[in-house]
Amino acid sequence: MKVNKLKYIVLSCISSLFLFACNNLDQEPTDKYTDATFWQSIENAESIVNMAYSQMYGANKLWEDEGLSDNVIEGRDNNDGRMIRNGLADPSLGRFASEWKWAYQGIKTCHKFLENIDNVPKMTTTLKDQRKAEVRFIRAFLYFRLVNFYGDVPFFTSDISLSDASTIGRTPKATVLKFIHDELDDIVQYLPARNSSFSEANNGRITKGAALAFQARAYLYESNWAKVEECTNKLINEQSTYGTYGLFKDYETLFHTENKYNQEVILDYGYTTSYRTWSEMYARVPISVGAFLNSSAPTQELVNDYVTSKGLSITKDASYKENDPYKDRDPRFTSTIVYDGAKWIKPDGSIVTIATRSGAGTADAWQGTNSNVSITGYYIRKYYDPESTTSESNFNQHNNIIMFRYADVLLMYAEAMFEQNKMSQTVWDNTIKAIRTRAGFSGDALSYPSTVSADEMRELIHRERRCELAFEGLRYYDIVRWKEGAKYLNGVVHGAKFANNNTAYITLDTRKFNDSKDYLWSVPRSQIQLNPNLKPNNPGYAN
Repeated sequence: MKVNKLKYIVLSCISSLFLFACNNLDQEPTDKYTDATFWQSIENAESIVNMAYSQMYGANKLWEDEGLSDNVIEGRDNNDGRMIRNGLADPSLGRFASEWKWAYQGIKTCHKFLENIDNVPKMTTTLKDQRKAEVRFIRAFLYFRLVNFYGDVPFFTSDISLSDASTIGRTPKATVLKFIHDELDDIVQYLPARNSSFSEANNGRITKGAALAFQARAYLYESNWAKVEECTNKLINEQSTYGTYGLFKDYETLFHTENKYNQEVILDYGYTTSYRTWSEMYARVPISVGAFLNSSAPTQELVNDYVTSKGLSITKDASYKENDPYKDRDPRFTSTIVYDGAKWIKPDGSIVTIATRSGAGTADAWQGTNSNVSITGYYIRKYYDPESTTSESNFNQHNNIIMFRYADVLLMYAEAMFEQNKMSQTVWDNTIKAIRTRAGFSGDALSYPSTVSADEMRELIHRERRCELAFEGLRYYDIVRWKEGAKYLNGVVHGAKFANNNTAYITLDTRKFNDSKDYLWSVPRSQIQLNPNLKPNNPGYAN
């Protein structure tokens, strides 16, 4: 059976291995698997690897992460993401507990596999080493999420007992990050490279390129520019060793099922028609095409960051007209956001025009800040795939969720070169110009801005990341690593110019970001109650 099918199947009989106790750190099985021959089967071992993959990421994680950023507002009620952004979260918040639980459940799966894989007979050493490397990557990825949310966290590299889980303290973030870097350095040798000999059976699996892209991202979040340059340079210039990658020809369909595993994808989280779909778009696309009540809508702040077709910000382009705001904008804008007058392709191939302005008389027309339709007047287009939408009644899709892609590598490289005072015409041409050319820009928008100040160039690079990678779950982490929470996550959230009979911008929440508190989440109160050694809590949160 091909791996991209195996990846979506978790045998129900295995679940007893991973039933969890109330303490998420230990998660001692309450009903242990009794078949002594379980680890005598290659197929059983593979199913545990597939379970680890399923616990690494997913569409739900992407959209939860996106909801923490200034790209969207999660509407209609005070959900956890909205409470965090509005400064209302406390240690009892469900999101703090669920993220913690998710990560440690996945880590337990990894430890169970690593402790038992050598007991599997008839599995070649080469295959064992590759699977171990994949699972070590997943474990590192989960620890990476934990330290980025919580800072210092409980850290262990083998399964722990219930008593250990009740007493273990928090390991410094720097120590965990060193472990992650060391792991990624070591596992590369055991992973396949996507090149001429790459097997289709490895589609969706972790590769040398994925390990290197993850390494680059981990160093990026530490502002270790020299290491970011080193890792991204290898992906760009040493493709015979680490895998062959490049920009896919079309930005919008890059995310569609028809182009799964294309040349730009370094690692994605897979879905398939036969085994698993995702339905998060159901609450993010226009009501008029069959969606559910809108729960996440793009903000005017994101819309404003898209440059004009000349490559200029809307504040610097004299031809920009506020009353005709969507004309002559960054081509990626129409592939990412649904706005008033946008065209929409339905699963049957028909094209409809979406009208969102107040008084438009359509199901999508803006109705107020407590409406069931979008509260900003915008909907999400990116990741909507008419080819893979199985039903307009639930918008189940089977296009993959991309975790690492080549355009991000180019943007990381450009930022690292700039921050080391190495930005040049050549760097620009090979990174931002290449990305903009693929997007559909031409003329002056592709020219190297050699006369701008350092602050202006930094802002340009940051904006390019936001617009290229919007709705890919990365924006919040960028804001955090730039230490710009107060700049982007503080103040009034706006929607389109649909208020007061289309004469004023919609005003929504007043977000609050406290520099001394909000760069880290609270350790879940439930965990502190179970294990007092997790104290002290992070600054600004009670124990």
